[in-house]
Amino acid sequence: MLVRNKQICASGVGQTSRVDALKQAIEKARSFGFDLQGSVMASDAYFPFPDSVEIAHKAGITAVVQPGGSVRDKESIEYCSANGIAMVFTGIRHFKH
Repeated sequence: MLVRNKQICASGVGQTSRVDALKQAIEKARSFGFDLQGSVMASDAYFPFPDSVEIAHKAGITAVVQPGGSVRDKESIEYCSANGIAMVFTGIRHFKH
């Protein structure tokens, strides 16, 4: 979910790939004219690889909210730290497989 100024700009749902879901959400937000600079990305999925946070960063997203708990969280944390992106871990997954 992409949010800016307390408004949902777009959400990437139903994809098995977190990268595809994010790309679709970014494209949807842009197609409706939303400016994503300074927006927040919230997800119920883990970000064990920095690919999604890098894509988000390039789209203007400045903060990420995720459950955390992946054995590879460190890679995403390092990318965020190096690029001035806030990352918040909720410690909770709401969606159960």
